[in-house]
Amino acid sequence: MTTRDQMAQSLRDGGLAALAGEIESCRRCPRLVSWREQVAREKRAAYSAETYWGRPIAGFGDAGARIAILGLAPGAHGANRTGRVFTGDRSGDFLFAALWRAGLANQPTSQSRDDGLRLHDVWVTAAVRCAPPANRPTSGERDACLAFARRELVLLPNLRVILCLGAFAWDAALRLGAREPGSRRRFAHCAELLTLDGLGSDRGPALLASFHVSQQNTFTGRLTEPMFDAVLARALALAA
Repeated sequence: MTTRDQMAQSLRDGGLAALAGEIESCRRCPRLVSWREQVAREKRAAYSAETYWGRPIAGFGDAGARIAILGLAPGAHGANRTGRVFTGDRSGDFLFAALWRAGLANQPTSQSRDDGLRLHDVWVTAAVRCAPPANRPTSGERDACLAFARRELVLLPNLRVILCLGAFAWDAALRLGAREPGSRRRFAHCAELLTLDGLGSDRGPALLASFHVSQQNTFTGRLTEPMFDAVLARALALAA
């Protein structure tokens, strides 16, 4: 890596770190603040000895990533407990095992912020940064978080693909500024859009959709490991 590349990477990392600090201190949505802190106080019995994070969640991964994975929101007893997106619950178990199989992670598990997990060529984030009641953010809460998503994605200079997990993330990504004619299409598994404007480049990243990696989808077989492996393979092809 040249000195110029090193300087650019340092600036990117510094920008992402500063943004993470801003996200993690946000108290913009009273309903979400109240809920995430209530969950952190009352805890689930299985985690009663743990100290919950109880704050908003920033993105995580490789700042040089070509692929960003956009989820819905932190899990109440997953990321809201551990402090890292998709970490400590069944959704994360499914997601990170798939990333490991695809060569995008150094290990198949994600249990805590200090478990040694490293991602390669992928950044993982969420449309809404606080755990919502019943896992259902309001449209106003989604819109309040969109500026964070836009700023975070702009700081990924090599970004080529945004993989949206579920209809909520798909709609949130479209609201960042789709420019393809007729592109405000409905969510469908494996749906694609060629470009997304509004993220600081002449040609924005492609959008790719998948069913969410939720326990409900993976336990019922709506989303299987081979199905999601195929989605990741498509994301890598689009990012090439």
